[in-house]
Amino acid sequence: MSRSLVVDEPGRSRLLVDDAPVPGPGEALVRVAAAGLCGSDRELFDGARPPGFCAYPIVPGHEWSGTVAAVGPEVDASLIGARVVGEGFRGCMVCGPCRNGAPNLCAAGYDETGFTRPGAFADHLVVPARLLHVLAPDADLRAAALLEPAAVIAAAVRHAALRPGETAAVVGAGTLGLLAVQLLSASSPSALAAVDPRAERGGPALSAGATVFYRPGEAAEESYDVVLETAGAPGTARAAVALARRGGRVVVTGIPGDPSDAVPTALLVTRALTVHTVFGAGPADWAYAVRAFDAGVLRPADLITHELPLADFEKALRLSASPGAGKVLLRPDLDR
Repeated sequence: MSRSLVVDEPGRSRLLVDDAPVPGPGEALVRVAAAGLCGSDRELFDGARPPGFCAYPIVPGHEWSGTVAAVGPEVDASLIGARVVGEGFRGCMVCGPCRNGAPNLCAAGYDETGFTRPGAFADHLVVPARLLHVLAPDADLRAAALLEPAAVIAAAVRHAALRPGETAAVVGAGTLGLLAVQLLSASSPSALAAVDPRAERGGPALSAGATVFYRPGEAAEESYDVVLETAGAPGTARAAVALARRGGRVVVTGIPGDPSDAVPTALLVTRALTVHTVFGAGPADWAYAVRAFDAGVLRPADLITHELPLADFEKALRLSASPGAGKVLLRPDLDR
């Protein structure tokens, strides 16, 4: 038997008990160890996802880790027993973006585990085996559940191309921001600032590798070679641009809830900035994040504050939005 947490429609969830799914050709069955919650899961439950970026009913859960329990035809049986994480985007693999290594931008349309395909808030998950990344045999699967947001940040860090001795700032000190600080600190910046309105985020940011922590407005006189925006709050993209030196590089990962939020074109042009944006992560970004995790450069376990059983999904959602929460995990093994 296998349980899965189903969101039938916005605001309504239930725990379904059924037979364990069976992997088909090219697929693997993963026994889920841990799955993280993020703001997009709250959007899904609240009915706030943009049209075309979700489908109901749905089993959420796009941040996950687990162990391969079975494989379907055409999949190497040696995968069974491996500790794994997996990419979420189900690209068509024939369009231009997919062939260029960006299935997250697939021309056939958006299709992602946990939003349009059954996700990992369940005992078991079936995914195409080609999307799996195998971890070290002794990998901490609790920490590995954060490799999906880490892959998104890896995409941002790769765009930023921080060189040793340059300066960097990260706007937002939530999960994405702290992962960004960890990765950027590995490039030996001469200064690495974290900016967040919550004073309590200062300690975690400094522990992650920041050299200084600011509240918004406190760094108004500073400028940086590289600025990463990770908060997705109104005004944070503009704040990131304002922190960049002339000729600097800015990478924006967040989507603010206020559609009127904007960055002045004059600020972009007069500073001659290079601006990148990130939507999800491609295979190369995942490989980067997994290597950094295996090497100990990424320390996701430091960000976990709560672990709850699968049946406590709605409680976990509320916790994930609370001011003192870091990463909240659902652990199916806690109530099996």
